[in-house]
Amino acid sequence: MSQTTKTTTLLVIGGGPGGYVAAIRAGQLGVPTILVEGERLGGTCLNIGCIPSKALIHAAEEYEKARHYADGSALGPGEKPLASPAVRKRAWDLGIELRYVPGSGPAGRILHEDLDAYLQGQGGATLARGGAAYAERNDEENVPVIGLRRKIAQKMAESKRRIPHFSYVEEIDVTELEDLRAQLNQKWGESRGKLTLLPLLARAMVVALRDFPQINARYDDEAGVVTRYGAVHIGIATQSDGGLMVPVMRHAEARDLWSMAAEIARLAQAVRDGSAGRDELSGSTITITSLGPLGGIVTTPVINHPEVGIVGVNRIVERPAIRNGAVVARKLMNLSSSFDHRVVDGMDAARFIQAVRALLEQPAMLFVE
Repeated sequence: MSQTTKTTTLLVIGGGPGGYVAAIRAGQLGVPTILVEGERLGGTCLNIGCIPSKALIHAAEEYEKARHYADGSALGPGEKPLASPAVRKRAWDLGIELRYVPGSGPAGRILHEDLDAYLQGQGGATLARGGAAYAERNDEENVPVIGLRRKIAQKMAESKRRIPHFSYVEEIDVTELEDLRAQLNQKWGESRGKLTLLPLLARAMVVALRDFPQINARYDDEAGVVTRYGAVHIGIATQSDGGLMVPVMRHAEARDLWSMAAEIARLAQAVRDGSAGRDELSGSTITITSLGPLGGIVTTPVINHPEVGIVGVNRIVERPAIRNGAVVARKLMNLSSSFDHRVVDGMDAARFIQAVRALLEQPAMLFVE
């Protein structure tokens, strides 16, 4: 006996996976069918609302053709695009499937002009073989170097031309320093503001400069005079929409950590919103530069002429280190610094950075007067 199931509206003749697929595709084309699970009587299906297999197959083919056209293909299934070998090679190089390019030549032949039109419609972007985007470009743009950008360019060129740079890189274990910073922020962060690394570094530089006054200085090479300063005016290299600027935190030697943090934040905001005045952008005696999380492993910072030193902060990374014969995870950071080799000897520069390192690795010493 045959049995009719009302779970679907598709007709399957004789069952089997092939029949189910054909019936499903027919249903997607709107062909009315009824699912019948029947027995074969003498090799023929029961004649209960049957649709001949050929009709279902034709419906499936029509569905397949419609699906290809819906995907944006200019051709039906099995059809090959007409194009010359030159056009085919160009399409191959550009990663273009010719079946999606409408042809304007005789019998729909695809011409070079059709490829050009297709490229323009795609915004000039194509997918080349291997999955990477390649497109030949010949456009040029001349950007005048004017205003602030021109001043920055002149300042950088002057620094590199006039100052023989000596660069020195030192690795610093900031594990304890970061623990201290976290504790300070947990206890006083909400009431006094969060501390970043920069105020702690600035404090270490202030303390270390007491023994290296030749680094907290400015060199007038035309007059042949080095001016050493008791006040520590730290320039904080800050990126703005117009370019790199160096606002100055004055009298860092008289500030505590939170005063430094607040002033650094204020200066950075003034630079970014364009409200920084001339007096806030001049007069530094030494500069700190930092790329933040982009800090890299090593940098070679350019000295802010006429200063004689600049200290660059690289990013903090957690790496294995050997301590007391055991491998442990430590937070490590490089300081990449540059000095004017005309007035700062390499040995003095290295000793200054090592003094900064000792303070940062034993942060309690930052607060000992």
